[in-house]
Amino acid sequence: MALPHVAYFSMEVAIDQSIPTYAGGLGFLAGSHLRSAWEMEMPLIGISIFWSEGYGQQRLTSATTADIDFKIWDGAGLEETDLSTVIRIFDQPVHVKAYYLPPNRFGSAPIYFLSTNLPENPPEVRRFTQKLYDSDERTRIGQEMVLGIGGYHILQKIGPLPDVYHLNEGHSVPLLFQLLAAAGGDLGAVREQCVFTTHTPIAAGNETHDGQLLAQAGYFGPTSEATAIALGGSPFSLTAAALRMCRIANGVSLIHGKIANELWGKLDNRCPIIAITNSVNLHYWQDSRLRGESDPHRLLSLKRDMKQALFQLVRQETGKQPDPDVLTIVWARRFTEYKRPTLIFRDLARLSRLLEASQIQLIFAGRFHPGDVRGRQLFNQVLEYSQTLPNIAVLLNYELNLSKLLKRGADVWLNTPLRPLEASGTSGMSASMNGAVHFSTYDGWAVEGTFHHINGYIINQPGHCESCNRISESPTCPRDERDQQDYESMMTILETEIIPTYYQHPARWSALMAQSIHNSEIYFHSDRMMLEYFNRMYRIL
Repeated sequence: MALPHVAYFSMEVAIDQSIPTYAGGLGFLAGSHLRSAWEMEMPLIGISIFWSEGYGQQRLTSATTADIDFKIWDGAGLEETDLSTVIRIFDQPVHVKAYYLPPNRFGSAPIYFLSTNLPENPPEVRRFTQKLYDSDERTRIGQEMVLGIGGYHILQKIGPLPDVYHLNEGHSVPLLFQLLAAAGGDLGAVREQCVFTTHTPIAAGNETHDGQLLAQAGYFGPTSEATAIALGGSPFSLTAAALRMCRIANGVSLIHGKIANELWGKLDNRCPIIAITNSVNLHYWQDSRLRGESDPHRLLSLKRDMKQALFQLVRQETGKQPDPDVLTIVWARRFTEYKRPTLIFRDLARLSRLLEASQIQLIFAGRFHPGDVRGRQLFNQVLEYSQTLPNIAVLLNYELNLSKLLKRGADVWLNTPLRPLEASGTSGMSASMNGAVHFSTYDGWAVEGTFHHINGYIINQPGHCESCNRISESPTCPRDERDQQDYESMMTILETEIIPTYYQHPARWSALMAQSIHNSEIYFHSDRMMLEYFNRMYRIL
C-alpha cells in the first residue's frame, strides 16, 4: 500500500540560518520534521511563510539593555516560481506568491514559502508576511489566512492535492474551512484528510479571536459564521476548531498528551489526542565526531574541543574569557516568564561563591518576542547580572548556528520551566546528542528522556512536593514557594552532585555523557518521530 502524500503547514520553519523564517522551538521542530522526511524519502512537502523581516535581530543599546531591530531579507536561497494566487482578506484582494526551497539545497523536504510582500499589494497587505507573529490582531489574522487559504490555493496549482494535511499548531486553521467548502460542507470528509499537532499545555496559551472579526476577514470562507462558531466556540479557538475538524491530533510529549486530553476533555465531538514526542534531526545537530564514540577519554577530549569553538565566539562577542576546564552551564531558549531564566540568580550570594571560585561558568542566550515586555525585562536582567558577577556571558540572537555551538560546547544544559508548562522542549535533546548533561525540572520531554544519575539530573523530583508535581490540576503551592523549592533542589544537586562528579570523577562524568548521547540517538532523533507520524497519524490502518 502506497504511503499517503502529506502537506505540512507550519507558520515557521528553521532549515538554515540563511533563511530566517523561524522564531524558536516550533521552527526548530518543523525543520527537523522536514529534514527527516527527506532523508527517509517520505512523500511530504512543507507550506510556510516567507518572512521578509523575520523575528527581528537583538542588539545592545547599552551594556545591560537589549532591543530588537528588523532587517530586510530578500529571499536569498529561495527560488522564484510562477505560482501565485489572489485571496480576499477583510474584503481586500491579496496577491500571494510562492517561493520554493528545493530539497537538495539544505537536505529537507521541498518547501513552498508564501509572500504578500509584493508591489501589487498595498502596505497593510504587504505587512502580512513581514514580521513573524505580528502583535497586531488584524495582521495576525491575515498571516493565518495567507498560510491556510493561500497555501491551499498554491497546492491546487501544484497538483495533485495531498492525501493528508498536517496542521503544525492552529495557525493554518483557515485551511480547514477551505477544505470544508470543497467538500460541500461534509465535515466527515475534511476530518478524513486532516491531522493536527497542538503545542500548548494551558488554555490561556491557545489562540482565540472574535468570531465576528474572523467572519469579516473571510477567515471561514463560504462557511457561515454560525457554523464556524459551532466548531470553534466563542471566542473562536483555533485549537478547538482543529480538534473538531481533524481526524486525529497529538500532543508533543507523553506528559503533554495527558495534559491535552485533560484540557480538552469536555470538548464535544473532538478527535482523539495521542502523544508523539518531539525530536530533533541527529545528522543536523550532532557533531559527527561523537557518532559511535565510546572511549571515555576521547569523549572528554572532544567536549573540550567543542567548548573551545564556543568560547572563541564568546570572546569575540562579549570580551569574556571562559576557561575550557571549568564546568560550563548553558541556559539557552526563548526568554519568557514560565521558562524562568533567572531562577539560578535567586540567591546571589550563594551563586557568587560558585562563580568567584571558578567552579562553574554560565552562558545565556535566547530571544524574546518584540511584544513580550516581561521577556525583555528578564533578558536585560540577565545582562545586568553578567556585568556585576564574574564568569557569566550573554550571547545575542539565538539562531541555528549559535544554537549548534552552545549545544556542543555545554557541559550542562540547564532547563528550568515551571511544571507543567513546557509541552516538550527540544533544545535539550540536541544538547544531549552532543554529550551535554541535561539538568531539568521534571517537565516536557525530560520526563521520558532524562534519568537521574544515569544520563542527567532532575530538579525537584516527583515526591519532593506532591502539590508542585501535579499534572492534572494547578498546584496549590504559591508561585514563590514553587520557585524556592525548585531553586533549592537545583542548587543542592549542583553543589553536592554535579560539581563533585565533574571535577573529582571524570570517568563517571564521561559515562553520563555517553548515556546522554546514546539515549538521544535512539529515541530523540526525528527519524523515530517521522515514523510515528506516518504510522500513527498519516496512514489509516
